[in-house]
Amino acid sequence: MENSTSYRNKLILTLGVFMLLFGCRKPVDDVIPTLEPYNLKIPTGFPIPEFAEDNPLTVEGIKLGKKLFFDKRLSRDGSLSCASCHLVGLGFTDNLAVSIGVDGAVGSRNSPTLANTVYQDRYFYDGGVPTLELQVLAPIHNKQEMDFNILDLVDLLNEDEELVALSKKVYQRDVIDPWVITRAISNYERIMISGNSRYDQYYYQGNTNVMTAQEIEGMNLFFSDELKCAECHSGFNFTNNDYANIGLYEVYEDFGRERISFDSTDIGKFKVPTLRNIELTSPYMHDGSIETLEEVIDFLNTGGMEHANKSEFIVPLNLSSTQKTNLIVFLKTLTDTEFINNPIFQEE
Repeated sequence: MENSTSYRNKLILTLGVFMLLFGCRKPVDDVIPTLEPYNLKIPTGFPIPEFAEDNPLTVEGIKLGKKLFFDKRLSRDGSLSCASCHLVGLGFTDNLAVSIGVDGAVGSRNSPTLANTVYQDRYFYDGGVPTLELQVLAPIHNKQEMDFNILDLVDLLNEDEELVALSKKVYQRDVIDPWVITRAISNYERIMISGNSRYDQYYYQGNTNVMTAQEIEGMNLFFSDELKCAECHSGFNFTNNDYANIGLYEVYEDFGRERISFDSTDIGKFKVPTLRNIELTSPYMHDGSIETLEEVIDFLNTGGMEHANKSEFIVPLNLSSTQKTNLIVFLKTLTDTEFINNPIFQEE
């Protein structure tokens, strides 16, 4: 199997070539259509995301991005779309240990949630891709996922008059090209903001009646100096966007962040995931090796296995059974039912 670092470097180089080939196309005509800005609602307590100046959020652009997100033509045999591995009802995951690609190809990592991806600065468990636009390209080309070539995909999509018309309207391109595909899908992913869980209503919106006494006990335990859960799962998105080795293995087959940094001290370090909608996104860890929240807490309670790179804050927690239950009850308050039921994320 090709080393993932060299593969992703090739993808970055490939997209650079695409930018040269397709990035300078002139508008179809001199009249740029008026587009309706997309009204992105920012939850209370959340910062305003940064957006690329050349890829503004518009109603028409989100429509195009959504169509492409659910389009199975993005895969070589027409069997998979982005939504195949990122189902909104499962918190934009697929509940598989590792995702299954074209022709039953078995992936190497668990499908991460797309919730609040707009607030990330690097993508994949090893942080190997720096932008959402590049992230869109990676699964299309990956042999274990969609196993397609973006240029062949362009030829296929340009047979669709509706998509071509939307492309012309939104991006003033005379065809659907890699520039359009990556920008439209990434903008659709940018609106996947989850921030109205019961925890948010309690903590940010001041509704003190939405959490039980047990849930509040679990919350206080989570944020306590004793447990230090918030050392990694911090801030409004419950992640510091850093990388950690939690002692999941004594010997790691997947080297994680080291594949990108080439620093041996990064072996076994993976991106700290958000805990939002964690109740829905099982199984857990980069390889889906832990099935339930109860098992995650039991594992962390032991302090993990010994490894030279294990993060210093991973130590035995010595939790009682009541404390473990309270923690799990609290984590379930991070489920955002409004988010997973939002019509904009449902296939039409």
